Amino acid sequence: MEAFTSYAPILGAGGLIIALIIYLGVVSKPSGSGLMVEIANEIHAGAMVYLKRQYSILFFVIAAIAVLIWFVPSLGPGTAIAYVSGALCSVVAGYFGMMSATKANVRTAEAANRYKPNAAKALSVAFNGGAVMGLSVTSIGLIGIGIFFFYLNYGTPATAYEINGFAMGASSIALFMRVGGGIYTKTADVGADLVGKIEAGIPEDDPRNPGVIADNVGDNVGDVAGLGADLFESYVSSIVATIALGATAVAGSQIAKLGSSSTLMILPITIAVMGFLASLIGIFSMRVLEKFNPAAALRYSTFIAAGLFLIFAYFACSAMDVSNAIFWTTVD
Repeated sequence: MEAFTSYAPILGAGGLIIALIIYLGVVSKPSGSGLMVEIANEIHAGAMVYLKRQYSILFFVIAAIAVLIWFVPSLGPGTAIAYVSGALCSVVAGYFGMMSATKANVRTAEAANRYKPNAAKALSVAFNGGAVMGLSVTSIGLIGIGIFFFYLNYGTPATAYEINGFAMGASSIALFMRVGGGIYTKTADVGADLVGKIEAGIPEDDPRNPGVIADNVGDNVGDVAGLGADLFESYVSSIVATIALGATAVAGSQIAKLGSSSTLMILPITIAVMGFLASLIGIFSMRVLEKFNPAAALRYSTFIAAGLFLIFAYFACSAMDVSNAIFWTTVD
């Protein structure tokens, strides 16, 4: 099982290829009339400009923090390199998710209009658009953590602290993206409503209100880029935090009763790989489940992925000879 887990970066690269294939499938769908395309292009351009501006500012923040980490004796260059890498991985995941979301939005609307009242086509486009973000987050996380853990010697108890920098970098990006995106989206939302509904007396999201474009841009930068960065941070931080706990499994400690230090450090990556594989199956199950109503399809695909993950996690814990308490904690 340990040897299989060492292929986590390769599995992550495969996940990115699948995400690219799904993305190409999304953009191949019809995007509607000329006016729909024009509005969608404005929203896409606004979202990408926002990302470019925020990332250009965050570059200096990340660089300054990395320099400070580099010269702190208890952290050092290894932690600084991991920090920058975590930040860059979060940036890339957010960028991929934004590209997919802004392309999927108008195509979902066109599918809903073209095939109404059948919602299967619209559900498929929307689901696949979101799947690109989910796969990007997990794939890039597996690539980053896998490379540092298995191939750059960050996976031993003596150097495990250095991989914490990867999670720190992801957290730094998530902090600014979540706060910045949230501020932008609420400001644009309230501003558009004040001008449209209060001053002009026209309905919400009326196309006559140019503030609606900014409102829709805010929805993307807050709920896609911001939430994606937050999701990436939660994903890698939970893995890295568990690796850190495993590194403290010295003889006689309570953690050591769960398994050996090396096994406990590898286990969180193994569990993440199992979750990645289960999620892939859940995504592809939507091809069958989309025949149900949208709520049922989404619910059943979630149940399939969660059920398979628990089965995979059970066999992983058994194969790695760790305490059953870890598996039941995963179930909880």
